[in-house]
Amino acid sequence: MKQVTEGFIPVTGGNVYYRKTGDGPGVPLLVLHGGPGGMSRESDPLRELGDERPVIQYDQLGCGNSDRPVDLGLWTVERYVEELAQVREALGLDEVHILGHSWGTMLGAAYLLENPTGVKSIIFSSPCLKSSMWEQDQRQHMKHLPQEAQDIIEKCERDNTTDSEEYHQAMIEFYKRHVCRLSPLPEELVANFARSNRQIYGYMWGASEFTVTGTLKTFDVTDRLHEIDIPSLFTCGYYDEATPKTTEYYASLVPGSEFHVFENSSHMPGAEEPEEYAKRVREFLNRQPK
Repeated sequence: MKQVTEGFIPVTGGNVYYRKTGDGPGVPLLVLHGGPGGMSRESDPLRELGDERPVIQYDQLGCGNSDRPVDLGLWTVERYVEELAQVREALGLDEVHILGHSWGTMLGAAYLLENPTGVKSIIFSSPCLKSSMWEQDQRQHMKHLPQEAQDIIEKCERDNTTDSEEYHQAMIEFYKRHVCRLSPLPEELVANFARSNRQIYGYMWGASEFTVTGTLKTFDVTDRLHEIDIPSLFTCGYYDEATPKTTEYYASLVPGSEFHVFENSSHMPGAEEPEEYAKRVREFLNRQPK
């Protein structure tokens, strides 16, 4: 049984929940969850790596088990970057590997471009590093949905009724193709989706994956990815929102980076192919200099 430590860390705006799994001798792995407004997963297969190195998950402010302040001024990339630094300092993570998933890759990239010390490697899992490219890819995915679902999505976005039940049902057609292809969905994922902070998602991103209207609308770090000079791994699922074509393009901008596609996954290979996901991450981390 791997040792598990839980607690709370004071950060700008409130307290965030963290979970540390394992006490292996390797450099710790810090996991940045997706969203915005998402949360860490108790059944994350990356926790299996705790036999070799501590694996630290934390729920970003406003998310999961962390405090949920209502101040819109807190929901900025800059404050989340500050929060990440505060988590590292509080846990004494002088040296660390970082894995970001989805929105967590935006956060991870923004943090790296501040030139922090002690980051040994970075894993971009199902990355979004240019909002307009993400939006274009989702619009392309939408063309393959049933026509009825396409019509409902277009109508609800046009009429600003994206909180309607018909919109929700139409989006399920998209989610089961490109977010998580497991059927039925694992209970934990259903519960986590229900607990997601829609206010943060709406403020930072927008009403849906298809249309970026929030503060992340102009997010784009592609012109600076060449500055990343640590070992980097880019991964995505074959059916991912983060398409293999776009993910490989991002990887091409980081000198010496690696690229891998999980053939039987969409946006959540940690749930869809947990053993293969953990195996690939473990192999990458174990090849890095001690």
